[in-house]
Amino acid sequence: MDIKAQVTETGNEARKAAGLLANISTTVKNRALLKMAEVLVKESEHIISENARDLEYARDKGLSGAMIDRLTLNEAAIQGMADGLAEIAALPDPVGEITGMRKRPNGLLVGKKRIPLGVIGIIYESRPNVTADAAALCLKSGNAVILRGGSEAINSNLAIARILQGVLKETSIPEGAIQIISTTDRDAVNEMLKLEEHIDLIIPRGGEGLIRAVVSMSRIPVLKHYKGVCHVFVDESADINMAVTISLNAKAQRPGVCNAMETLLVHRNIAGRFLPAMAEKFREAGVTLKGCDKTSAILPDIEKATEADWYEEYLDLILAVQVVDSIDEAMAHIEKYGSLHTEAIVTSDYKNSQRFLNEVNSSTVLVNASTRFSDGFELGLGAEMGISTTKLHAFGPMGLEELTTTKFIIYGDGQIRT
Repeated sequence: MDIKAQVTETGNEARKAAGLLANISTTVKNRALLKMAEVLVKESEHIISENARDLEYARDKGLSGAMIDRLTLNEAAIQGMADGLAEIAALPDPVGEITGMRKRPNGLLVGKKRIPLGVIGIIYESRPNVTADAAALCLKSGNAVILRGGSEAINSNLAIARILQGVLKETSIPEGAIQIISTTDRDAVNEMLKLEEHIDLIIPRGGEGLIRAVVSMSRIPVLKHYKGVCHVFVDESADINMAVTISLNAKAQRPGVCNAMETLLVHRNIAGRFLPAMAEKFREAGVTLKGCDKTSAILPDIEKATEADWYEEYLDLILAVQVVDSIDEAMAHIEKYGSLHTEAIVTSDYKNSQRFLNEVNSSTVLVNASTRFSDGFELGLGAEMGISTTKLHAFGPMGLEELTTTKFIIYGDGQIRT
């Protein structure tokens, strides 16, 4: 079977499964998710063995440290996947929820009922945990899923997907609910993006190049974020110890992810006290600093930042630092250079905290907390399908509810329109 026929058949099977999956009970879905979590842990040794093959390939290809970090699976990572599945099982099922029921003057009862989107296609790089997270979120929200991971993770993805599919065979859930495209040929992606009659939404997860390529080729709606240029603004009223702790965590705890801080903004009135203490901690963590002229006057041994640095998603232990004159300048910087992903303010000024929350237009905005909390698991979503920086139809980390939509339901007793 050629690639076009193979991908089309995958779409057909997913569409058939979606029609049945929308009416599967919450109990059956939860039971399957818990069983999947159990089997993933049981098969850890096999998954790690397959992952080792991918890691060897990645190193031979010279992939970046950030990519290899995302690719690596160990027992803790697999337990984390299992915990995510169990947490998704424990969450309320959004499917079937009825809201906004109201009575019209003509006696009609009008409301909305939450329903699955249908078939969701996931195109992703490196992260094999996405295989489990995406499959689980789609299953719980009543959607069929077609998974297409990158060539660098093919063995890990196939191992995880086949475990999940094996569990489905033991349930009343249609096996076509979880599909994976097993070929690494790039033509498979091109064919997948043409399946507008089979797939309702495409979600790409990976680097900016992948996402832009998917957007340019897809005939199907795409939910996306291009990159995560995340900021922390240290206000003049900030507690310095808190600001140091938050900034260090936001940059250095895991620099190769999209919710890591890439630019630190510091109010001029606190910069002279904060930056030397902060720079010492960053040096200990191996972070390279690039600063504006005002920053360099306080930290003369750092690199000079260029205009390009303010747009940069480093995904590495590199940080751009800008000293600003006011909260207004900080927010203007974020508006100009940000990516609508995640921004944080460290402040003791309630008025400034509220201004930042209200006026910064990113999908996640935090007060006195690290940008690293912009994550579905951390926000109580169980896991996330991705982080959307577009406002249609979701904005921010995507969980179960974001994988559904609503339809109008109407009860009458014989009304006709005149």
